[in-house]
Amino acid sequence: MLITSVVIIVVPLLLTAVAFMGIGMYVVNSEQENELADINYSSSNYTIENYKHMTEEVIQEIKEQMQENSARLEDKEYLEEINNSLINKSSYIIVRKGNEIYYAGNSKAAEKIFNKLPAYGSNVPDAETGYYYNDMKKFVKQLDFTFLDGAKGSFFIVTRVSTLISRKMLTDMVLAYILILIFTSIILTQWIKKGIFTPINQLNTAMQNIAEGNLEYRLANDEKGEIGELYRNYEDMRLRLKESTDEKIEHEKQNRELISNISHDLKTPITAVKGYVEGIMDGVADTPEKMDKYIKTIYNKANDMDRLINELTIYSGIDNNRIPYNFHRINVADYFGDCVEEVGLDLESKNIELNYDNLVSPETQIIADPEQLKRVINNIIGNSIKYLDKEHGVIDIRILDEVDSIRVEIEDNGKGIAAKDLPNIFERFYRTDASRNSSQGGSGIGLSIVKKIIEDHGGYIWATSKEKEGTCMHFVIRKYEEPEK
Repeated sequence: MLITSVVIIVVPLLLTAVAFMGIGMYVVNSEQENELADINYSSSNYTIENYKHMTEEVIQEIKEQMQENSARLEDKEYLEEINNSLINKSSYIIVRKGNEIYYAGNSKAAEKIFNKLPAYGSNVPDAETGYYYNDMKKFVKQLDFTFLDGAKGSFFIVTRVSTLISRKMLTDMVLAYILILIFTSIILTQWIKKGIFTPINQLNTAMQNIAEGNLEYRLANDEKGEIGELYRNYEDMRLRLKESTDEKIEHEKQNRELISNISHDLKTPITAVKGYVEGIMDGVADTPEKMDKYIKTIYNKANDMDRLINELTIYSGIDNNRIPYNFHRINVADYFGDCVEEVGLDLESKNIELNYDNLVSPETQIIADPEQLKRVINNIIGNSIKYLDKEHGVIDIRILDEVDSIRVEIEDNGKGIAAKDLPNIFERFYRTDASRNSSQGGSGIGLSIVKKIIEDHGGYIWATSKEKEGTCMHFVIRKYEEPEK
C-alpha cells in the first residue's frame, strides 16, 4: 500500500513536471524563433499561422461583406457584433478611416498600437498575411476597403499572442495530464492485477480445493511481502489440516482395530467361561477336584476380561489426556522393594525366577504416582510373562543410579523382539504376534500406556532385545532434589 501510494502521487507529478518543461520550452523556443522587428512587419511563420487560423472565419466573412456591401463595415452595431464574437479568441477589431480610429473593440489597447499599424495598401488582397509585434505580443491581420464617401479604410483584427500561448499551453498541459493519468492508471492497474488480484485468485482456487477436501493442492511460496506471508500462512494451514486429517483417519483406524482386538480377546475367555459353566451345569465336574479346577479357570478367565476392560479404560484416558495422576514424593528403595515382593508371589506360582538389584542410595526419592507407576511395572512384567518361551523363565529387575535420575531395567529371557519390530512396540495397537492366539494375544495398547505414563512423569523409555535371548525395558525418572534453603 505504501508503494502504491507513492507511485500514485510521485509518478504523475514527475511526468507532469517533465511535460510542463517540455511544452514550455517548445513554446518559448517557437516564440523566440518567430520574433520579428516591428518596423519590418514581417509575415507570420508556422507558429503564428496557428493564431491566424483562429480568425479565419471572421476574415472570410468580412471579405464577403466587402464584395456584397462594403457599407456594412461602416455600421458600428455590426462591428460591435463582430468584436463580441472575437472576445473568447483573445482578439478585438480596429477600423481605421483615413488616419483616425473609426471603431475600436478595445479603446485603450487600440491607442497603444494604432500608430504602428501598417499603412493603407500594405496588405495584398486575398494573401492572408499578418504582422507580429514583438514588444506588445500582438498579431495583426489587415483588410483594406473604401468608405462610401471615398475615404480609405482598413479593417484590423488584433490578437493577444501571449494569452494564446498561455491558453495553448494550458490546453496542451491538460491533454498531457490526461494522458499521464491514463498511462499511470494502466501501469498501476496491471501492477495491482499482477501483484494482488492474480495471487488472490490463486489463493481463492486453493481455498476451494481445501473446501472440497483436496489437501494436496499447494501454492508456490516464492511471493514476497504480505502476499508471500499470506501464501505461507495458507501452506501452514494446509499442512496442519492434512496432518490433523491424517491423524483423524489413523485414529479412526486404530479405534476400529481396538474394537476388533478387544472383541476377539473377550470372545476367547467368554467362550471358555461358558464352556466350563455348562460343564458344571451338566454335571461334568462331578468330583471336588474337577469342580475346583473349573472354578479356578472361570476365575482366571474373568480376570483376563477384567484386565482387557481396564486397558480399554486406561486407553480412553490416554486418548483424551485424562489419566488421573496423584503425585507423591516416594522413596525408591522402599517402593520398588514392595513392588518386587508383590509380583514375586505371582511369578513364583508360574515357576518364573525373579532377581532384584537396587544400586541407588537408600535415601533416593522421586516424584511419582505410585498407582500409575505400578501399572507400568505390571504391564512390562505381564508382557515378559506372555512371551517367555523357556522352560525356566527368568526376570531381572535392576534400579541403577544415573546421577540426577534413576534408571529401571526389567529384563527377561523370553523369545525377544525382531529388530524390525523394536522401533514400533510402543505404538498403540502394534502387535508382534500376528496369530493372536489366546495365550499371547493382547489389545496392543499395553506398552503405549507405559510410554504415556513415563512421559507424563517427565521421563523416557526404550527397549533393547535379541531374538531368542530376551528383551530389556529401560525407563528413566528424575530424582527429587531438596530445594536449597
